[in-house]
Amino acid sequence: MADLFSKIATDSILQAARMGRETGIYPYFKPLSETEGTEVVIDGKRLIMIGSNNYLGLTTHPHVRQAAIEAIQKYGTSCTGSRFLNGSLELHKELERRLAVFIGKEAAIVFSTGYQTNLGSISALMDRDDVAICDKDVHASLVDAVKMAGCQMKRYRHNDMEDLERVLKESTGSPCMVIVDGVYSMGGDLANVPEIVALCKQYGSRFFLDDAHGLGVMGPGGRGTSWHFNAINDVDLIMGTFSKSFASLGGVIAGERDVIDYIQHHARPFIFSASMPPSNAAAVLACLDVIEADPGYVQQVHRQASKVRTALRQMGYNCGESVTPVVPVYIGSEMNTVFAWKSFYDHGIYVNPVLPPGVPPNKSLLRTSYMATHTDEQIERVIKAFYEVGTYIGLIEEKSSTSA
Repeated sequence: MADLFSKIATDSILQAARMGRETGIYPYFKPLSETEGTEVVIDGKRLIMIGSNNYLGLTTHPHVRQAAIEAIQKYGTSCTGSRFLNGSLELHKELERRLAVFIGKEAAIVFSTGYQTNLGSISALMDRDDVAICDKDVHASLVDAVKMAGCQMKRYRHNDMEDLERVLKESTGSPCMVIVDGVYSMGGDLANVPEIVALCKQYGSRFFLDDAHGLGVMGPGGRGTSWHFNAINDVDLIMGTFSKSFASLGGVIAGERDVIDYIQHHARPFIFSASMPPSNAAAVLACLDVIEADPGYVQQVHRQASKVRTALRQMGYNCGESVTPVVPVYIGSEMNTVFAWKSFYDHGIYVNPVLPPGVPPNKSLLRTSYMATHTDEQIERVIKAFYEVGTYIGLIEEKSSTSA
């Protein structure tokens, strides 16, 4: 009998990881000894963090911290059970009520992680007779969700509405759901929600919007990408996560009351997982308090990201179609991307190197993202580092004068 583990010795990803560790340029699993949002300490070195999804910087907000502490003091550290049985707290129900209002839907339920939210919602609703029509750049959790559902998956070219219509036409006669990200987590661009809505109506398809990176960031008051496009009532299901703008862990799915009720009675990842810990639920509620009381956080994160994006494009960097706090820097080669990551690290800047399979071959990039709590001084240091690193290793051309 062949040994199941024999593949490990020849795995190319492990071989590359070992080489990176040996040469000192392995960029992953770096333990943080201190983290205060905009700055972190790694191996005794303090760096400006531009690789986090903490878009509003609320992980360190006093109200959010205190809410989590008080929840632990009142409820303990865990519910130790499924929401079906002993794992439902009034905290969870209150959070679901408030999120439904915030997102603009009749009802919502919360899952323990964002990944589970996608897995559970899609696998509950779809089966082998259905067709999931996915943008080619959707998050991996959505691809896994469709596989778990056992339905047919069809892909269309990223944000290509003609290609989407082609797939919808060829799927006529089958129950369909178009599945997209609101904000694409690598490119920082937006789904073309208005045209997707029009096509879904024309061909009778349902519309699922994964707004993990849009909720708390896009639209008035951070209510999401559907609000940004004034399409709240036209998107059937809106998913969000709490590990980004909401400074916690978990996920939410919102939609019509009957659909949400159906999901919570059929979603296996919801039924067979322990519920969100009380501290996590309380932290999200506290974030809602902060965001609803002060929309300035949402405005500020866009201001800071726009400063960097504008400066980088003026220097000659390719930032793609980003219009959000996610600002990619496309480099291409895997090796050059890792070298660039190391150079930024040495300059005191933490960026995320994204290599295949996270991106297509020869499209490796540095994923940078910004927070409402980044100071102007930190942003200027980031811009300066991009000029110095870029000219030093040849990512951009040196100019005789620059505002950087």
